[in-house]
Amino acid sequence: MDMTENLRPSGAHSTDQDPTSYPYASPAAYDGTAYNSAAGGYPPPPPYAPTTGRRKAKRPVALLAAVAIAAGVIGGGTATLVGQLNGQDAAATGSGGTVNGTTVSQSSKGTVAGVAEAVSPAIVEIGAASSAGKSTGSGVVITEDGEIVTNNHVISGAQQIQVTLSTGKTYTADVVGTDPDKDLALIKLQGASGLKTATLGDSSKVKVGEEVVAIGSPEGLTGTVTSGIVSALDRDVTVAKDDSGSSGQGQGQGQGRQGGGQEWPFEFGGQQFNGDTGEETTTYKALQTDASLNPGNSGGALINMDGEIIGINSAMYAPSSSAAGSGSSAGSVGLGFAIPVNTLKADLDTLRAGNGS
Repeated sequence: MDMTENLRPSGAHSTDQDPTSYPYASPAAYDGTAYNSAAGGYPPPPPYAPTTGRRKAKRPVALLAAVAIAAGVIGGGTATLVGQLNGQDAAATGSGGTVNGTTVSQSSKGTVAGVAEAVSPAIVEIGAASSAGKSTGSGVVITEDGEIVTNNHVISGAQQIQVTLSTGKTYTADVVGTDPDKDLALIKLQGASGLKTATLGDSSKVKVGEEVVAIGSPEGLTGTVTSGIVSALDRDVTVAKDDSGSSGQGQGQGQGRQGGGQEWPFEFGGQQFNGDTGEETTTYKALQTDASLNPGNSGGALINMDGEIIGINSAMYAPSSSAAGSGSSAGSVGLGFAIPVNTLKADLDTLRAGNGS
């Protein structure tokens, strides 16, 4: 409420008037039984002093002002409550990459089904085409106009990028920025608007044993949901920065290029997995999960039970297929790794500036 507005109730005396001036007969003309007036049509004034009238005019104004202030306090509290219920914490905004979006409804919090229903619309399938063939990965929508976060190795070297939403609608995307050192990339859809977005959480609060959900496009199966727990924190994972020394580069965490079949290579615990990492590598601290990750999950979301993104899935261990020459690979055996979302949030401004692209 604008406190400069006139808060006087209808019919109250105006304090701007001369208290000795009346629109009817003068007090001196009142004798208790009759009144005198030139117009002869006005009743006598009330039998109190003008100063008393001034005080009476102020009381309702002060009362209404207090009510207005109280209403403002209550209104602010209500807005805060609504914001909390909708996951729109004011502290989670601003530079540095914090992003708010879809969250799990109160009635569905803590359930895999609730997380999947809320977040799946913000997870996309990414198809990257290059001279070496095609690869498939996943991505997370963070803005309504089509900014999508994924792994650098999903789109590195791509000459064309096609993105498929959970609705089946397809867009062409451009690379905005990449950070090979953190295996992160930001792409932008052409002509997109009104998209469902994910909420980026706080990976510093993640604890071993917490339940998580992974959503991505393993083997091109868009919107696949798996669940598990966080099995370890701060694992040193080493991955290739580009395609040098590895034909598996850019394969969306193992989704083979046409004629390929080699998985995305990485190192963990001093050993190499899923192929040669090559000469150019980068190491980051990762969240470890036993949620099933398979080829094509790279760039997808690792999500807590409140529907917040806590990591970007980036690497998996899968033993080679026993079927020699089949070109396929075994699925997850409970060793998956994700880039902590706080690493992404700290890097968003750099990615948006196009550094490294």
